[in-house]
Amino acid sequence: MTGQEALTRILAIDFGLKRIGLALCDPLKTFAYPYKTILNDGKLLDELKRISVEESICKIILGYPLKENGSAAQLGDVVIKFKKEIEGKLNLEVILVDERYSSLIAQEKIRQSVTKKSKRREKGLIDKNAAAIILQDFLDKKKG
Repeated sequence: MTGQEALTRILAIDFGLKRIGLALCDPLKTFAYPYKTILNDGKLLDELKRISVEESICKIILGYPLKENGSAAQLGDVVIKFKKEIEGKLNLEVILVDERYSSLIAQEKIRQSVTKKSKRREKGLIDKNAAAIILQDFLDKKKG
């Protein structure tokens, strides 16, 4: 890793038609943490561009929905289109990764760690935690 590369981060995206969950890794690319949830609206790409500059993003991990048998899920085509839009607008590498079970794992993690039921129902909580799970899985596979 060059000195310049060491200061960059990876952004993970858990794509949804209404909301997009985001997670970041630390500059050493060791651990992932939930960052924020943003609306999937007309300002989405501009917001991702702003975040990528502010957080020194070097690449993006995009959750790709697969069915149980490994074939592309219904949202697959929409995610591929979104990947191309990000690459065109942000000029960053976008890597598709299997996101199966990330939302279920995020729900369980939230259930165990967030004590207030009202807080657990926060709409974006699962999205950004699912993004963190996707990113942590990617980082762990890179190490091994």
